[in-house]
This record gives sequence, structure tokens and C-alpha cells, in this order.
Amino acid sequence: MTVGIVAQRDNDRAMSLASTLCDRLRATSAAVVVDETTAGALGDHDAWEAAVPDSAPVDEMSTCDLVVSIGGDGTFLYAARGAGSTPILGVNLGEVGFLNAIAPEEAVETVVAEVEHIQKTGSARTRAKPRLQASGDDWELSPALNEVVVQGERRGHGGGATVDVYVDDSLYTSGHADGVLVATPTGSTAYNLSERGPLVHPDVAGLIITGMADEMGTPPLVVDVDSEIVVELTDADSGVVVSDGRVRKDVVPPERITVSRAGEPVRLAGPPLDFFTALDKLA
Repeated sequence: MTVGIVAQRDNDRAMSLASTLCDRLRATSAAVVVDETTAGALGDHDAWEAAVPDSAPVDEMSTCDLVVSIGGDGTFLYAARGAGSTPILGVNLGEVGFLNAIAPEEAVETVVAEVEHIQKTGSARTRAKPRLQASGDDWELSPALNEVVVQGERRGHGGGATVDVYVDDSLYTSGHADGVLVATPTGSTAYNLSERGPLVHPDVAGLIITGMADEMGTPPLVVDVDSEIVVELTDADSGVVVSDGRVRKDVVPPERITVSRAGEPVRLAGPPLDFFTALDKLA
């Protein structure tokens, strides 16, 4: 079997843990590949030089049997974009870590145990979490685990756009706003929360619609996970659709953007996160 490792860039602790994990995984007869940035950092450090495995672009991590993300939630989202349906296990080096359930001191033994389980049974122990797909007439963005944002080119005074938001063909709200954010329950603690959206337990099967500085004062809305959400963007020179804060599509209004559950969920491996313990770190 093959394990992919993606470590947080410019983080010596993440690289040291990645090096240790590579050595331990070799003892299990598992092949190891790391993303290209991690490979470069390991190779540049004398203490870790002997542990440098083969490298591959993050987009090719879907060919692995397990992907390990070492860092914060941003690293996890980066790794998840390339993992596809491959199970992904997150090691938390960040402050909160809603996507990374494993503490660094437990990381090596937890990953090794999961690898040995896969070797013995042929599959990982996983939990599926929905992703969002944003699309237009002739384009679609890579799926988002946290949120999709639709907004005018810029926010604030003189910016924004007119937005019409439909849920399963029924008009929910209409008016001027900086934009609209559609989040999964997993992403409710991220950008959604900063826009005064609600916290939603990650086991809830729903999607969250949150207005961004909307003049209508429309309250956030939680809808069924299989709902189709359409945002019509008008009265703006330009707009942008952003998936998980990283992948973006510039659009020219009037534009009709559809956001719905993606066909392929993220498969989380390892022990589940204690959601309420993680919430304490937000205070």
C-alpha cells in the first residue's frame, strides 16, 4: 500500500514529524510519497536528508491508499483537494484544528495503526463528510469541504452586488450584499462563523446559507444537504466564486451560480474529533 504525506510548509515541527513518520512507515512495508513542497523541505535539511521519500504533486495523492495531513486546517484543505476519495487523516499542529483530530504526540502510532488496519482488512475506518460543488453554464470549481463564496469583485462601500438566492427553485432572499456564503456543517466553524453564520454540528445533514453584509438583514438558513442553491449575481461590473478560500473563478454578471452537494465526499480516517472540546479553543 502507499501512504501520501502533506506537511505544512515553512513549519519545522511538521517536517520533523513527517520525517519520523516516513521512517516508521517503511518498517510496515508501506510505500511513502510526499508532496513536492514537503520533499524539497526534507531534502534541504541535513538532519532529515536520509528520510526523503519519493514525491508527487498533491493532485496525484488520490492514487494513494491513505493521505496524512500534518499542520493546520489550511494544510488539510490543501491535501483534501488532491486526495479525492482516498481516506485522509489529519494531524493537528494548529490552534483549533476542526479538521485535524490527531494530536502530534499521538500521530505516529495512530497512523501506523491505521496503515496496519488497511493492510489487514483492505480498507480504512472512515467517516464521510459532504463537499460542495459550485458551477456555472460552462465551468465548475473543484469541490469545497468548508464553503463556497459568491461575491462582487470587492467588499465594502461601493462594492458588492445584487444577489438573488434560490433554494430548490424557491426565492429565499434578494437584494444588495457583499456576497453569499454556502457552507457545510464541517465548515460552519470557519469563514461562515466570521460572517455571523450559525455553528452546526458536523453530523447534521444540512447546508448553511449566510449573507455577507447583506442590506436585507436576512438571517442565515440551514437547508437539506441535498438542496440545490442558486445565486444570481447582478448589478456589478464583476464577481468571483471561491472554493475553500483557494480556488477561484472570476465571473461577469449577470451570472447564475449553482451550489450543491458534490458527488464525492471527503473520507476522514482516524479517531473522530471531539467537536465540543474543539469549540473551547475558539474562546
